[in-house]
Amino acid sequence: MTVLTPDIILIQALNGLASASSLFLVASGLSIIFGVTRVVNFAHGSFYMLGAYLGWSLTRHLASFGAFGFWGSVLGAALIVGGIGILVEMLVLRRLRRAPELYPLLATFGVVLIVQDAALAIWGPEDLLGPRAPGLTGFVSIFASRFPVYELFLIAVGPLLLGGLWLLFRRTRFGLLVRAATQDREMVAALGVDERRLFSNVFFLGAALAGLGGALQLPREAVNLNMDVSVVVEAFVVVVVGGLGSLVGAYVAAVLIGIIQAFGILFLPKVTLVLVFLVMGIVLAVRPFGLFGRSAASEGLRTVAQESVLRPLSTSSRILFALCVLLIGAMPLFAGGYAMGIVAELLILAVFAASLHFLMGLGGMASFGHAAFFGIGAYGAALALTALQWPIAACLLAAPLGAGLAGIFAGWLCVRLSGVYLAMLSLAVAQIAWATSFQWVEVTGGDNGILGVWPPPPFASRSGFLLLTLVLTAAALASLRIAAFSPFGYALRAARDAPRRAEASGIHVRATQWAAFAIAAAFAGVAGGLYALAKGSVFPTYLAISKSVDALIMVLLGGIGSLTGPIIGAFAFGGLEAELMASAPFWRAILGVVILALVIVAPSGITGVLGRQIGKRQKSAASA
Repeated sequence: MTVLTPDIILIQALNGLASASSLFLVASGLSIIFGVTRVVNFAHGSFYMLGAYLGWSLTRHLASFGAFGFWGSVLGAALIVGGIGILVEMLVLRRLRRAPELYPLLATFGVVLIVQDAALAIWGPEDLLGPRAPGLTGFVSIFASRFPVYELFLIAVGPLLLGGLWLLFRRTRFGLLVRAATQDREMVAALGVDERRLFSNVFFLGAALAGLGGALQLPREAVNLNMDVSVVVEAFVVVVVGGLGSLVGAYVAAVLIGIIQAFGILFLPKVTLVLVFLVMGIVLAVRPFGLFGRSAASEGLRTVAQESVLRPLSTSSRILFALCVLLIGAMPLFAGGYAMGIVAELLILAVFAASLHFLMGLGGMASFGHAAFFGIGAYGAALALTALQWPIAACLLAAPLGAGLAGIFAGWLCVRLSGVYLAMLSLAVAQIAWATSFQWVEVTGGDNGILGVWPPPPFASRSGFLLLTLVLTAAALASLRIAAFSPFGYALRAARDAPRRAEASGIHVRATQWAAFAIAAAFAGVAGGLYALAKGSVFPTYLAISKSVDALIMVLLGGIGSLTGPIIGAFAFGGLEAELMASAPFWRAILGVVILALVIVAPSGITGVLGRQIGKRQKSAASA
């Protein structure tokens, strides 16, 4: 057990404050961007990473200029990243300003993929060590310990930045406009303010702050390609805990999380991976809108367009789907093992995407942690098969049962919130589940996972497993469609579109949403159980953030306003990813470009484009 001495307490507190200042640099920019534009900017971590890489390159070229070269490189990297932020806003996000907020989220994820491969092509895969900061290379003695001077400098940066931003937003016309836009964007536009210029300036400021945060990390840590995702998740946590749009809240939350992490490493090393998310869950349970947030900030994240209306399948669509099922069922007669394996995996992804669509499209509840239930279903089937030696039917039943129970618990926590707060709390639940699977080695195998999860005959062959997957996925997709057009489905959509009217009509909104959460989790468990059998193994990555993001992409790519959308999106995204990974060295960038093109050209998804084309043909035929 760690013995606390005055120097250990002080050193850990200072470490926490230094980390808090670094995190606040990123979170402040994220808070400013979301407060004005309502864009959930997943690319903010990419701006941070670019700031680090650009700072590294500039310091190498300007090393002969000493301190001026180093600090000029840090400032130059921040300004360049700010310019990149303007380009992203002008070329991508400006075109999606009237779309539901989740579509810009998808677009920024496309930017993340492009930036990752661009950084890989320019700087390579190796970690890069930056120079030490001139004039700040020494240590100060604290009792019997030494503490780096550069860390003390970072501790001072946080409050200074907070004070500078406070003056900017309280004493300048730009700050007045930003605060007004945060409160009411439509009123600001009605008063004649140029929204485009304001949004571009806000994106420049937010991206520059992220770039500055990345460049200032050069003396502290190596620059690598994994910096973006890790920092953006923690930045989102800080913004949500502090309260959306509140800079003071972001700083207080950064300090709180930094201190808790610093001391958590000493006292609770086994829960260090989820400590941040536990803090967020506790804060949101006590204060649903964060420490300094307001209820109005939770109104973002419209999941579907207001004019979106679900309709039953037409006769021609039913015939088409029946033919597709027959074609897949006949694949063992003409297709090879590789093709059957790919199609089986795409069917599984279709169920996973459809389960998330049931939650988002019908229920209006955006989830950033849906992979938790996918992974729990995978572990449930794997443990039932390998540890308990259950028959295959019981294993496939254990998957939705375990995921559904987890969904009941998670839904009880999440449905009390809305908007970004609900999405981030779902992410916290997923991260806790991921860390549990990672560290509960005795049951889950930890990082080594569970191996040998193969289905018994006659499902061990590619053809047998494809037919099993086809039957179960067809049943799952049909069940979700039936539920969507049942009285429960209509009640769920009423709770999404007009919760107060729904309550007045006798619908228990929270109970309906809670039930939808559990149903969506159970069907995600079905997909997870099948996925475990398809891969023959289960790993903690099945519950990771990247898997949840994949589900979001599939739903939005296909079109969230249609029940068919997630199925088409799963086949499009999964098929494209599989082909690109096998054939293209920079497949992430290509996939990102495809996502951006589809979002910009067809913000309503693939089904939206198909629907418009069919509508035009029908009108042309009627007029003829």
